Amino acid sequence: MITKLRIDPALARDEFGTRCQRLVPWSGDGEPPLGAMACFLAPGSSSEPDCHSQDEVIFVLAGTGRVELAGESTPVTAGDVVVLPGGLEHVVHNSRTDGGATLSWLSVYWPLHETPREASA
Repeated sequence: MITKLRIDPALARDEFGTRCQRLVPWSGDGEPPLGAMACFLAPGSSSEPDCHSQDEVIFVLAGTGRVELAGESTPVTAGDVVVLPGGLEHVVHNSRTDGGATLSWLSVYWPLHETPREASA
């Protein structure tokens, strides 16, 4: 059976300081090995700092911005792919401050569920 979804900012909800539309998992049978969501960040905004055990790949769809990873920063624009290893804090910034375009990207992460952090002694 084909499952078809459409990326639509109107279907996004507030998460991580941005608007996110969960794409995977979907409401089908079984649980997929990964998750995916479309993210939309308003001009001049930044996502909340995030750190999780999953590896993540960001596919920039539109707009311009910057990704910070563990103190390192790189500019991004449509067509860029950014790899975020698990366990490192990251923040996404929309560099437009003139009311320009929303920065949008597709985030794919795996495994689907975050590995619990070990309790500190």
